[in-house]
Amino acid sequence: PHLRRYASSTKPTSTSTIGDETRRRIQAKITAIEKERPFSNFLTDKFNRQHTYLRISVTERCNLRCTYCMPAEGVDLTPSDKLLSSDEIIRIARLFVSQGVTKIRLTGGEPTIRKDIVDLVGELNKLKPLGLQTIAMTSNGIALRKKLPQLVENGLNLLNISLDTLDPFKFELITRRKGLDQVIRTIDQAIALGLRPVKVNCVVMRGINDKEVADFVEFTRDRSVDVRFIEYMPFDGNKWSETKLVPYNTLIALIRSRYPSISKVSDDAHDTSKAYYVPGFAGRIGFITSMSDHFCGTCNRLRITADGNLKVCLFGNAEISLRDLMRQNVSEKQLLEIIEIAVKNKKKQHAASPSHQPRYFHLHSQPSKYPLFSPLTFIYLSPLYRTLSSPILTSLVPRNTYSTRNSFSSPLSQSSSSDQSDQSDQSPSLSHIDSKTSEPRMVSVSAKAKTHRTAIARGRIVLPDAIFTLLRSHSFSKGDVLTVSRLSGINAAKQTGYLIPLCHPLNLDHVHVDLRLNEETNAVEIEAKVECEGKTGVEMEALTAVSLAALTVFDMCKSAGKGMVIEEIRLIEKSGGKSGYWRAEEEN
Repeated sequence: PHLRRYASSTKPTSTSTIGDETRRRIQAKITAIEKERPFSNFLTDKFNRQHTYLRISVTERCNLRCTYCMPAEGVDLTPSDKLLSSDEIIRIARLFVSQGVTKIRLTGGEPTIRKDIVDLVGELNKLKPLGLQTIAMTSNGIALRKKLPQLVENGLNLLNISLDTLDPFKFELITRRKGLDQVIRTIDQAIALGLRPVKVNCVVMRGINDKEVADFVEFTRDRSVDVRFIEYMPFDGNKWSETKLVPYNTLIALIRSRYPSISKVSDDAHDTSKAYYVPGFAGRIGFITSMSDHFCGTCNRLRITADGNLKVCLFGNAEISLRDLMRQNVSEKQLLEIIEIAVKNKKKQHAASPSHQPRYFHLHSQPSKYPLFSPLTFIYLSPLYRTLSSPILTSLVPRNTYSTRNSFSSPLSQSSSSDQSDQSDQSPSLSHIDSKTSEPRMVSVSAKAKTHRTAIARGRIVLPDAIFTLLRSHSFSKGDVLTVSRLSGINAAKQTGYLIPLCHPLNLDHVHVDLRLNEETNAVEIEAKVECEGKTGVEMEALTAVSLAALTVFDMCKSAGKGMVIEEIRLIEKSGGKSGYWRAEEEN
């Protein structure tokens, strides 16, 4: 009876009412948990920056040839089978959204050239229930107008248009194409479709369009647009010069002289733009100060290139191929582990330039040559990465060719002519030490001519009798010592730019490493020859090849004894460059 009374007293009078209340309580708990849940550790770097913004390049192609972005003849394009497929783009997007990314921007090249761009945006829109809030696109506006209504319908809710001049003749000069009217119509159409705000990106270049700054401010009088003036930055092939740079302070002073009522707008935490407005104008203006006053400390951006490489910094050269990992059927968990390693190795600011000198002139003495992370990061820190094949490792080599993906060139520094010449005809000096500041620096090779460069280095590792006997009889359980060491030497030559901080990364044409047993000295004799067409020598590559080959011999033989001695690693000869041919015997 007591049980029946209890049951009766607790029986709900309305199942549907209690059900609704329960659902509300559950939803409230879920919401509270979501708010308290820490941001994904995979996308948080060691400076506690949470990366919620992913930029995905969906094509390398572009229908313009802007002088600051691309050479007139265009660029060599990646074969189509090496580019990300639509399914791969969506898989990457879903993975990053699952870890907290709330904004995805589609870039290029020119994204509207991609035939399936409308469907791609529609697929991204399906990720909004998972946490994606913003689907953005950066376009030049030439081919966008016909596709824009459907793109907005499919979920596009933020648009940036690149426009550097309001003069049709100058537009053709800058872009090497016609089409200003088309771009203006696209901007007006985007406003009419309700996109807020429409952002107009203008790269300001002294002597080219800097006199139009006030015209762009006037462009915001009746249009609800954000015009953002971008400081001219060094990209591959754009012949960057400091004389073309118009710093933010100069621009704001120029605008204030004509619009004295201009006022500052409060910026959000991750804004790249310093925002202002003229009272009474429909739009706003802003300044992206990448060169004179960088915003690295609040950077929350990651980038995926059109061929599937993850870049954690626009100024960095190092990349990791997510495409190759996915095509090897690496699991989602393993992908996240590798992404986390890359993010954790992101530097505090522009590719590891020292924090006390952030301004644009310092990029000359500390260019983006410093890698964000070394391939060795993956080899030694990640057991998973050691199991992956070498093509993924090779994707970490910096790209020094022209690129539509806006990666920064490594030899951009514009130092003095004395820095740019070979030192062979001068008194001996330490070229990597700045004579004025005594700080380390990277020597600029921008003014040097490409020549055929070769270098030969030699060294040896002397072995105890027992180890030498085992090596001669191929009795080591780890395998063929000489073959593995030869491969190690070759790979080391290719990675020299990562291993030695101030050494330029080079695209090598040939590496030959030879190891042979010397019965008289109980030694493994090692010789490496390296060749390339380049602006700087390959001596360090040859010496690194010999060093790593010797270390690999030591590693593979150390189980039999530790008494091995690596000795006499030296440069034998080099050729090419201003100093020409040199051989060790000729040295005094």
